[in-house]
Amino acid sequence: MKVVIIGAGISGLTTAYALLARTQNTEHRTQIDITVYEADSRPGGKIWSDKTDGFLCEKGVNGFLDNKPKTLQLCDYLGLEPLKSSDNARRRFIFSKGKLNQLSESPLSFLKSDLISWHGKLRIIYELIAPKGPEDETVADFVIRRLGKESLEKLIDPMCSGIFAGDPYKMSIKHCFPRIKELEQNYGSLIRAMIKLQKEKKKLQTHEKVSAAPTGNLTSFYNGAQTITDELAERLGERIKFGVSVKGLEKDGSRYKVHTSQGIDSADIIILASPAHASSEIMRDFNIKLSKVLSEIPYAPVSVVCFGYKREKVLHSLQGFGFLIPHTEGKKILGTLWDSSIFPNRAPEGYVLLRNMIGGAKSPELAMLDDNAIIGAVFDELMSIISLRGEPDMVRIYRWEKAIPQYVMGHGDRLKFIDESLKSYHGLYLTGNSYRGIGMNDCIENAYKLAEQISSEFQL
Repeated sequence: MKVVIIGAGISGLTTAYALLARTQNTEHRTQIDITVYEADSRPGGKIWSDKTDGFLCEKGVNGFLDNKPKTLQLCDYLGLEPLKSSDNARRRFIFSKGKLNQLSESPLSFLKSDLISWHGKLRIIYELIAPKGPEDETVADFVIRRLGKESLEKLIDPMCSGIFAGDPYKMSIKHCFPRIKELEQNYGSLIRAMIKLQKEKKKLQTHEKVSAAPTGNLTSFYNGAQTITDELAERLGERIKFGVSVKGLEKDGSRYKVHTSQGIDSADIIILASPAHASSEIMRDFNIKLSKVLSEIPYAPVSVVCFGYKREKVLHSLQGFGFLIPHTEGKKILGTLWDSSIFPNRAPEGYVLLRNMIGGAKSPELAMLDDNAIIGAVFDELMSIISLRGEPDMVRIYRWEKAIPQYVMGHGDRLKFIDESLKSYHGLYLTGNSYRGIGMNDCIENAYKLAEQISSEFQL
């Protein structure tokens, strides 16, 4: 049984590893031959840790939350030791009204905080009787209806920027934050849901935190997020063909022909683990309608700008995770993570690493500015927020023209069309963060689900 996987990012690598593990752990296993084609010269996709001048800069993904068992299980299989973020990561800030405001960790501290006005706080109480919304709506419509516009602008908008680099007025609540929509549908109120779930947790005598927002500790590895993709690639070995791009597919009876930059391959099973826009190009001559729908999944451009500083040149304490900035503040950067405060080994002794994001769905043009313009914009805004003495000692800019897929309104209809289209092609599959979850946890969990589905359908 020949399997071809297109793309050696976390999704493609995990799918290949999971398929091999399943077939190797069954008594009556079917022999499978897996080839992974990767157009780049390295594995990992947007998981890319860059060690430069003593700093460890994450070009893209900087870790995962430890609230999903599959990722931790995979780490265990690979013999990797995950690294939890420091206690500093619990202290997160929103820049508003000219200062950094710490996000509240309890109802009492929320009431004392001046991030939200008293009118805004009282408006949140209305959430208890706010009506349920439609099956899907924008994040903005959902939040304004349940919590009020001030909560949207001060709390949810920066969270959307931090996770998706997205625009809440376009994002789908059902597909971006499915847990939140589920709580509304099941309990009628987010506040009531939290109260009832907390009571259930007490009965079960568990200390797990109850929240509508994503929970868990940010987790990575001592040598960066790339550790996991490097190890997966090492396990797969010569099955990965680097520097080989896939140009198109062709049906060949019950099998498929894969047209690559180095010739034609043949396979029983094809898994496209590439970004939706890349998969669209591959599918263009195979199924034009499916190709078009894939091309309609938008991506937000983002540039990651890393500043390394001698510690004494940054006047702020940096005791925290970092900060996000609401769009209403009129700033250019989306936010800054204090990476050297979150994980060890991110900066040399006596230095700090500031990881800044610029661009996103609301200001895409900023991500593609020239180096001097981006550096100037980031420096000017950090100067006014955390007080810098002089220019950075190290600067690195990592541009992603298509950084993060956007689950905008209509995403559910696209998924349905994709699923229905694939039913006509036995052995053809799509996976990756373009569809059902953008994070590492989502990609790994979906990869395992796909491996299980394929094993069942082909009796591997």
